[in-house]
Amino acid sequence: MTHRFGAFLAFVVAAVALCSATASANTMMIDHGGSYFGENVVVSPDQVVQGDVTVFGGNAIVEGEIDGDVTVFGGTIEAAPGSVITGRQQVYAGGLSSIVPWAAGVSSVAADTAKITTLLAYSFVVVLIFLIFPVRVRTALDRIEKHPGLSAATGMIALIASVPIALLLTVSLIGLPLVPLEFVGIVAGVLIGQSALGLLIGRRLFELISPHATPSPLGALIMGLVVLCAAEILPVVGYFVVALVWTIGLGAAILALIRETTFGGPHVPIKTAPPSGPPMPA
Repeated sequence: MTHRFGAFLAFVVAAVALCSATASANTMMIDHGGSYFGENVVVSPDQVVQGDVTVFGGNAIVEGEIDGDVTVFGGTIEAAPGSVITGRQQVYAGGLSSIVPWAAGVSSVAADTAKITTLLAYSFVVVLIFLIFPVRVRTALDRIEKHPGLSAATGMIALIASVPIALLLTVSLIGLPLVPLEFVGIVAGVLIGQSALGLLIGRRLFELISPHATPSPLGALIMGLVVLCAAEILPVVGYFVVALVWTIGLGAAILALIRETTFGGPHVPIKTAPPSGPPMPA
């Protein structure tokens, strides 16, 4: 189990490093054709480059002349007015999508790197919330497992109602100081709920990787957060994932404050048959 988990984390680290390396590509002036990796190549206005130019993870900025083909993987060709490219110009899915196909449509690798950094910092806060409020997170996890639909409905109602409630509190002088408390409560609920969701996803993954092993809660949470971050960084799907996580997480955190018997239905005791045979002597 350990080596599989390590391989999984190594893949994630490699993907993050790839994003960072591409975003921080250096600029290089070239005077001959060739292949260039992780650099923005520039042909100055008075320069004539002989041969084909291939760029991986960078841009080709052409202000002079290239006597050959220009091929770019994970970047763009920027041809200035008056520049000349005698051969073919080929761009393969500018941005990260040329290297990672499922990330097609990402507008900017630099923006992706900033988003990854933000998600990592946010995930660190989620881990701190789990360490500070473990009982509350486990209760929210129980609500998600037993009442996922109710958790989603509760979170949606809470998010929608938060806007008119904040407006009512704002217009009243007495309730104005409560607006920051409402905001803090929503943020705390989302963090607790996301911690519970990450813990649930991590446990399920550990069960798939090693069915006979019991993962530590912290390890399961970290793995679950890695999966959530990978889903949230996707260009279109990520927004739906964030909305789903916030809705279900906030609802589960709210339900964690309520006794389960309040919304879980009346408790029906299980009737057992009386013991058979002669009565036991006193």
